[in-house]
Amino acid sequence: MEALKFLIIGALGALAAMLANRGVAVFNDGFRPIVPEYYEGRMDRKALAATSFAISFGLVIGFGLPTSIAASIILIHCILLATDIIGVSCADSKTGLVASGVIGAVFGVGLLFGLQFIIDIFAKLPINFLGPLGTVSTPITVAFAVFPAVTVGLQFGFTKGLITGIVSLIVRQLIEMYGKIAVGGMTIALNKDGMALLAGMIILIVLAVGDKADAGKANQQLAKLFEEKVNRIRKNWILLAIMGGLVSAATSLAIVAGDPISLGLLAKGQNAEAAMTALARAIGFVPLVATTAIATGVYGPVGMTFVFVIGLAVGNPILAFVLGAACMTAEVFLLNVIAVALDKFPGVRRCSDNIRTAMGRVMEIALLVGGMMAAQAMAPGFGLFVVVGLYCLNKASKKPIVDMAVGPVGAIITGLLINILAVLQMYPLPAAK
Repeated sequence: MEALKFLIIGALGALAAMLANRGVAVFNDGFRPIVPEYYEGRMDRKALAATSFAISFGLVIGFGLPTSIAASIILIHCILLATDIIGVSCADSKTGLVASGVIGAVFGVGLLFGLQFIIDIFAKLPINFLGPLGTVSTPITVAFAVFPAVTVGLQFGFTKGLITGIVSLIVRQLIEMYGKIAVGGMTIALNKDGMALLAGMIILIVLAVGDKADAGKANQQLAKLFEEKVNRIRKNWILLAIMGGLVSAATSLAIVAGDPISLGLLAKGQNAEAAMTALARAIGFVPLVATTAIATGVYGPVGMTFVFVIGLAVGNPILAFVLGAACMTAEVFLLNVIAVALDKFPGVRRCSDNIRTAMGRVMEIALLVGGMMAAQAMAPGFGLFVVVGLYCLNKASKKPIVDMAVGPVGAIITGLLINILAVLQMYPLPAAK
């Protein structure tokens, strides 16, 4: 059984890293909208890797590892955020694909040998900045829900864009206040950002359907907006199915869990309660995962997270693998059904360029703000000086990095600088607790 655990976690880490390397699936919801920037030629590989590192690494160290250590079960964020980084940091080539798989497998297996060792290394820094670094990703999911409103504004005018934004905000707040629904003794908590995004997407689609400018043209070009994105996911359904099976099998063996609550229940042997918690969470995340997948053409290695429910409910890892693979396959093909439905709407094609522009603008601002928040959390005043200065000076550079990467890179530089200055006795060390 121990050998099986190492085999599964190694395969899980390898495949997740390879899927990230090819841009098929990434775990970080905030990073998913950024991946197309590379594949559509607006970001180079180094910037993509730097962004992934900045968004995810702090969460691995500051959130994933401590939570995993407390329960002796790996929180899935701990491995899949890391495989996001590993995958996009390796070259976009056959050699890079193999390297990402090998490194991902080694990382996955290494997690079973001792989580505390990694944290101890960073704890030896004069100032451990990895916790605050996780703040970089805080604004991203929230901000991404704004992009339909921005798209509406670009295509249909400021007033309609503003109305879309207001409606999305109201939906978000209503879900915040009343989004917990009791069903059969369990509580389903809807994801407020996912529902806000869904509301904005519905308005965008309704307006696009009402746009009769291209009513006389054939619908075959409409696939370029949504169906092309979904087909990019669909053609990799076998790999995604295997990934879903591995996650379910790993969960059934209590190697991993999908969220801190179900992880705690699983650690106590309360599998039924953990499964109900995971189910409620999965239902709440369906709009977020589905809409981001359709808009970006990039899926998540755990899909809509129903694979965790299967793993918690099924004690046999082989059966869990089969059911998890079937679940992921169903999700992928349902995405295609959604895309085909959208493809039938006349006028939707004209949204393509505006969606891309809106997503780029929203992500650029969100990452810049996230970088400022992280830098400020590390070093008040000093951090803002670094990030704002870097952003402005980058504009004057002959070879500037992409604006989207400035915030995360600035946060990392802030963390490194305060440690160097602390060694030189030019920055105060944190007060001993």
